Amino acid sequence: MARRHRSTAALALAAAALTLGLAGCSLFGGGAPDPSASGDPSASDTPAPTAPAASLELRPELSASENLAFFDSVNAAVVAANAEAGGRAFIDALVAAGFDKATMEVSSDLTTEGKAADSVQFAVRFQDECLVGQYGPASGGYHGAVRPLLGTGDCLVGETRPIDW
Repeated sequence: MARRHRSTAALALAAAALTLGLAGCSLFGGGAPDPSASGDPSASDTPAPTAPAASLELRPELSASENLAFFDSVNAAVVAANAEAGGRAFIDALVAAGFDKATMEVSSDLTTEGKAADSVQFAVRFQDECLVGQYGPASGGYHGAVRPLLGTGDCLVGETRPIDW
């Protein structure tokens, strides 16, 4: 009988630990911290949203941080539709969702050697901030964040490709 109580207690303890662990993940965003994050909650990577995209909408009068969940939902839908999506797919989806194409930047899908890039970055300048997305095998999937504008007025560092389609 004592063995049964120990087993029950062990199961209860494991269930409690799992529950606390999952609660901690949902409260604190889960996963390992981003070493490049500035400590600003609006600048941290966000996982794909759990709310259905239909319940979210672009709210231009709100801040970039307040529109991040919508930005993420649009990009998560792109990934769900095509796991091999490149920069154009993200830009086209963001335009279709109401973001202004003239405020967007995207990195190349190809390296200088003509090989597929390990990840693609894309951004929307939004109310003096940047909604930035990154997707690809080197980035561990999709990540979205709000970042400050660079001194150049751009969102992405380095050479970007023209969005001329």
